Amino acid sequence: MNIVEFQHIAKSYGATSVLSDINLTVETGDFMVVFGRPTSGKSVLVRLLTGLERPDQGRILLRGTDITYASPGERNIGYVPQSFALYPHLSVYANIAYPLKLAKASKAETDAAVQRASELLGISDLLKRKPDQLSGGQKQRVAIARGLVKQTNLYVLDDPLVGLDFKLRERLIDDLKRTQETLGVTFLYTTSDAVEAMMLASNIAVMDAGVIAESGPPEQLYTIPMRAQSMKHIGFPQANFLDGTLSPGDGGSGIKTALFETGVTFTADETEVVADGQSVTVGIRPEHILIGEDAPPGAIRTTAKVLLREDLGGEEIVYLNAEGILLTTVLIGGDDVLTSVDIDQIIPIWMKPSDMVIFANDQRIGVGNAIT
Repeated sequence: MNIVEFQHIAKSYGATSVLSDINLTVETGDFMVVFGRPTSGKSVLVRLLTGLERPDQGRILLRGTDITYASPGERNIGYVPQSFALYPHLSVYANIAYPLKLAKASKAETDAAVQRASELLGISDLLKRKPDQLSGGQKQRVAIARGLVKQTNLYVLDDPLVGLDFKLRERLIDDLKRTQETLGVTFLYTTSDAVEAMMLASNIAVMDAGVIAESGPPEQLYTIPMRAQSMKHIGFPQANFLDGTLSPGDGGSGIKTALFETGVTFTADETEVVADGQSVTVGIRPEHILIGEDAPPGAIRTTAKVLLREDLGGEEIVYLNAEGILLTTVLIGGDDVLTSVDIDQIIPIWMKPSDMVIFANDQRIGVGNAIT
């Protein structure tokens, strides 16, 4: 069963279109992450779902009922906004209980709900404190608990971890994942952080310039992206992209870029929608650009200058310049290659054509293959 359905949603502010023909379904019990860069439109989508604004076009179904024009109070949605905005004069308990106070819940109901939410977020020992006695992470947990205190099966969290340091976000990500599984409810969560999206989601909807570029399980979007925007944004470090042109020939089609040439194996009947000389984009993930001389038959070989090494602990990101093309690769800690890569060094690199994804007009048309 779908708990939320956006059907052909559009929203503009004056002459500026913010959302265009949005179609998205969220299944009951899902941890759906709407991922997009700032200004992609994801927060506006949240405001439409929670009833803070109305769409210019389309319908929103909640639990099978059209709630497009229903008031926020009629929707029964738990909401965690981007800004935690705690009331400084109230205790942690009172901050968490505030939505229940507005709903005129009994003291027994309020006590039980606050206890449940505070235990889930690990803040039961903070209930008597004031916000100015809390750390940033503790304040964020209180804000999330306040959103989860409502008795409902749908919670909307609008980029709740933005601005927190990486280690703190990691801990809160674990808390959120466990909380959603424990409650057995649906989370619709927005973020502009690709790592956060991959760690949390059971499904991801990629928003770009006010449209849903693609949606599906994280593993699917990562390994078989159907849109260039999905491949670009899902994953860290970001995928490498090279501009190229398509050159069909008697022996099969080829792709020519400034760095290399390769063949292409088309997806289904994509040959009908591409033409000789058409501009294409070749995407390749950092882990598929390898360093060293041990390239297998059919691999594309070239050289590159090492520009920068960025140590992330268990791995290193290495930034390269290959004949004027900037590339990013990833080296795993303990790899012997690490000891032989220095800044400004010219090194051999190689790539398998089968690891290259070919896009035309943002749409996947096939993968690379070796030219024999």
